[in-house]
Amino acid sequence: MSAKTKVAILISGRGSNMRTLIQAAKQTDYPAEIIGVFSNRADAAGLEFAKAEGIATAVISQKDFDSRESFCEALDAQLEDWGTELICLAGYMRIHSDAFAQKWIGKMLNIHPSLLPSFPGLHVHQQALDAGVKISGATVHEVIPELDAGPPVLQAAVPVLDSDTAETLAARILKVEHQIYPLALKQYIEKRGNNDTAAAEQASLIWPQ
Repeated sequence: MSAKTKVAILISGRGSNMRTLIQAAKQTDYPAEIIGVFSNRADAAGLEFAKAEGIATAVISQKDFDSRESFCEALDAQLEDWGTELICLAGYMRIHSDAFAQKWIGKMLNIHPSLLPSFPGLHVHQQALDAGVKISGATVHEVIPELDAGPPVLQAAVPVLDSDTAETLAARILKVEHQIYPLALKQYIEKRGNNDTAAAEQASLIWPQ
């Protein structure tokens, strides 16, 4: 078997999607190895889970830097020190500098709780409810300098119920996120292995059971 791709995960909080990726990577036939978990917040709950799994962790606060660019340079240095080949954002609540995003194009994924390009940014579930849509979902996509605008890799649809609140819709979509992120990462790595150009040539849309 070829060497596994070295993946670093970036979090800002509990890291529930991070946990699903770590669990998936324990499978012998899974193509990724989680080599590090980074957070911009020292109190991010996901860090303790990563440490308990024997995964390297690092914390750098943006408050210690005078610009987004200098903070992202420090983040980049940490990722390079780990030997990172691919980044997964998992509830990471910082916008990257253009230079950082540009450097890692084709090597950085994010998961967003809507069917992009619908409802980018924040307050996603309330956006969906306000728009009156009947279907929302989750998208794993490549990260580019423009926010939530990178090519989708994998999407999953979730019905919006008449009784939904932003909280209930978020909870149902989060379950779907946990299903598709490990699958999307696996597919993305496998496509990269077969094609050195863009891996997200055609996004798949699935309807989880």
